[in-house]
Amino acid sequence: MRRGGAMVPGLMLMLGVLAVQWLPVLPPRWVCLAMAAVALGLAWRFPRARWIAWGLFGIAWACWRGGWAMESRLPHAWEGRDLQVVGTVNDLPTSREDATGFVLSVARAELDGMPVPWRGRVRVNWYNNAPTIAPCSRWQLTLRLKRPRGLINPGGSDSERTALERGIVATGYVRDDPSNVPLDPAVFCIDRVRDSIGRGIAARVADTHDASLLQVFAVGDTRGLSQKDWEVARANGIPHLISISGFHVGVAALFGIWLARLLYWVFPALALRVPRPPSQAALALFAAGIYSALAGFGLPTVRTMLMIGVVALARCLRRQPTGLQSLAMALVVVLLFDPLSVLAAGFWLSFVGVAFLMLCLTTRGRGLRGFLHELSAGQLVMTLALLPLTMWFFGEASLVGALSNLIAVPFVSFVIVPCTLLGMLLLGLCPPLAAPMLWLAGMLTHLQWWLLERMATWPGAHWYLPDVRLGALLLATLGALWLFTPRGVPMRWLGVLLFLPLLLPPRSPLGEGAFQLWVLDVGQGLAVLLRTQNHALVYDAGARYPSDLDLGEAVVLRSMRGIGMRRLDVLVASHADNDHAGGVPAVARAFPDAQRYSGEPERLPLPMAACEVGLSWVWDSVTVRVLPSGAASASSNDRSCVLLVEGRGGRALLAGDISARVEPTVASAVAPGPPLVLSVPHHGSRSSSSTPFITAIQPTLALISSGWRNRFGHPHPLVIRRYDDAGVPWLNTARSGAIQVDFPADAPPRVISQERQQQSRYWRE
Repeated sequence: MRRGGAMVPGLMLMLGVLAVQWLPVLPPRWVCLAMAAVALGLAWRFPRARWIAWGLFGIAWACWRGGWAMESRLPHAWEGRDLQVVGTVNDLPTSREDATGFVLSVARAELDGMPVPWRGRVRVNWYNNAPTIAPCSRWQLTLRLKRPRGLINPGGSDSERTALERGIVATGYVRDDPSNVPLDPAVFCIDRVRDSIGRGIAARVADTHDASLLQVFAVGDTRGLSQKDWEVARANGIPHLISISGFHVGVAALFGIWLARLLYWVFPALALRVPRPPSQAALALFAAGIYSALAGFGLPTVRTMLMIGVVALARCLRRQPTGLQSLAMALVVVLLFDPLSVLAAGFWLSFVGVAFLMLCLTTRGRGLRGFLHELSAGQLVMTLALLPLTMWFFGEASLVGALSNLIAVPFVSFVIVPCTLLGMLLLGLCPPLAAPMLWLAGMLTHLQWWLLERMATWPGAHWYLPDVRLGALLLATLGALWLFTPRGVPMRWLGVLLFLPLLLPPRSPLGEGAFQLWVLDVGQGLAVLLRTQNHALVYDAGARYPSDLDLGEAVVLRSMRGIGMRRLDVLVASHADNDHAGGVPAVARAFPDAQRYSGEPERLPLPMAACEVGLSWVWDSVTVRVLPSGAASASSNDRSCVLLVEGRGGRALLAGDISARVEPTVASAVAPGPPLVLSVPHHGSRSSSSTPFITAIQPTLALISSGWRNRFGHPHPLVIRRYDDAGVPWLNTARSGAIQVDFPADAPPRVISQERQQQSRYWRE
């Protein structure tokens, strides 16, 4: 253990913490305490078994911390009730056209006029002419909150996991109430300094986009970046560069070292009182700490700062730890401080990336030649080593990322960031001199971004794979390690073969006459994916919100990639309401050759053909037909395009938002046949799913797409009772997440997956 330093404890602690994150339910507190006691006793009595003790302690600590975080969430009984709170605004608020969003750290809370013992960080929106919300301001507010709840789909992100990792205990909005008033602000707050620097940059850089990028490099302020900017970053594999990365913190630490050398050059007698190496280490840590604070203490910056701290402490103690030992000590500190950090993609990309560089990158010479070798080889190592993790977390990777990083990393880190840091320093010391320095940084950033936008259009900039399984992730990571083993290791090229499981489809192919249906979890809306053996159809694509959240991009396209749908034949928008058609343009842009149909083509922002009765497609012995519904003079909901999908073993009826007025017309067009699965009309509204309609079509399963605790009360209890009285089982995406139903050619339809239960974790409810 002494020879290995912190590497073995760090690895075992990480494995123990990670094991807990796969549990569907956390054990009781007494089990955590007992395991911690066993770990301490084992470490004390059996020194050779301390590596086991570290693993047990990791399990105990992660269970305790996870349980405490879940207990800190808003109590279930308080959901949907008005809560009066006093709190401080954390981080930098985001202003949009429809609302202002911010994180509030609640210090006091009252329910029904009585104080309640509840604290924590809540993410809220203030609609309806919100006042200016300044960083670090204190407010007394009336909030309507709920526990964190996200959309669970194949290939999608997990916002409930993110909320747990970031300490968000509730989400909601500010109620219109006269008691909403500002209070005295905090005396000092780093977020106020960050906001002030950001406004100083914006005032001195004419181009707003260049200013937004400089604000990112300076203080980690990403509020000015658009969705297109993030797409360019992902296409080039550089999201880590357009936020403050660990490398940037290293540049700040280098500034600290240069400052120390300048002091000893100006005052040489200082070396007689204070040795130079400890002073350089202390100033490097100080500079890194200041820059990390300005970045909001993101995980990559904290990791780098801790590594610098380890090296600084070792210098003061006259020791020389290796790079891997420093990384391992930083890992131990991060996990002891917050074991839930393993839930963040940044944790793995940061530590695994640095570990691969230390293990696989060998120095060849000094000077310019050595630097160029390390730079080029380093980008190749990082691209291949992080490819499996990137696919695991984000479902996509960039094949041009190695070249993009080869150009962008040195230019951003050694040119743009130093100019930006110098401009920041001049903002405080001599504001008139800050303008030309920030102008220069802005021009360099403009040039760099122009090149990245061109490279984002190259083939392979966006590379998508189906959902990556854990086994494929581990094999590919092992393959990357094998590829970069030192020279002399035989058959290193075989490491490429371990990447092949990433390409394997996660699900078996469909046969002739069979089809598969996915009702996606898009909240209060509808999105359905239909697959046959060789064809695909999308029916509705969820909403697009003023906040730029487009469920067509964020859910539908990601789910299609996650289940391996690489083509689209037909795109249908049942009608033009936003909760059904808002995401349709994003899907249409991704598949421009797909045929497009709608029940209300004239109300949509892109060309769509009308859904005409009798229109049909026959794909792989599966028939898709348009059924009659409402007339042209009917309401928007009743003009929904209704589809009947008929396979050999089962049928599916996609009913859009039709009401009871047109349900008899639809029912009369559905002849007796194989078992039928119904997409419940209008999310279970009381104006739909009439008893005669249910009796006429006799569904064997009803699928409801609705939002969790939605304001419409869908599905209505009366509708649920109608299905229960008819003996029809039902599933709701609000509780089940995305629902997969398979329709085999030789068997009745069956539910294959309910994603919320399929991916059960202790932080999901």
